[in-house]
Amino acid sequence: MSKKMLTVCPVCSKPLRVTRLRCNACDTTIEGTFESCKFCQLTEEQRDFIEVFLTSRGNIKEVERLLGISYPTVRSRLDAVIEALGYRIEREQNDQRRQILEALDKGEITSEEAIRLLRS
Repeated sequence: MSKKMLTVCPVCSKPLRVTRLRCNACDTTIEGTFESCKFCQLTEEQRDFIEVFLTSRGNIKEVERLLGISYPTVRSRLDAVIEALGYRIEREQNDQRRQILEALDKGEITSEEAIRLLRS
C-alpha cells in the first residue's frame, strides 16, 4: 500500500522538497532537488474538492448538491484552490458589479442598462 506524499514538514509546516526518486520496476534511484507538481501542494481537502469539481464537469450546482454546501462556499473553496495554485483572483469583476448596482440604486442608470452591463 502506497502512502501519500507529505508536502509540508510535520515539525515546522514549511514546504518539503523532493530529493530522491526511485523506480519500483528496476530499482534505479535518482537523487537531486525536484519540484513537486502544483496540485501535490494542495491540502487533502482542496484535492478532494477539485476531484468533485472535475467529476461534476465544473457544474457548481452539482458540486453544491454532492458536497451539501452553498454556492458562496463552492466559490470560496474554488477561489482558495486557485490562489493555492499560485494564481491571483481578480476581484475587479466583483467591484465592477458592485459599482453597476450602486449606479442603478442611485438612479444614474436604468435597469436595462444595468442588465446589459452585468451581462457584458
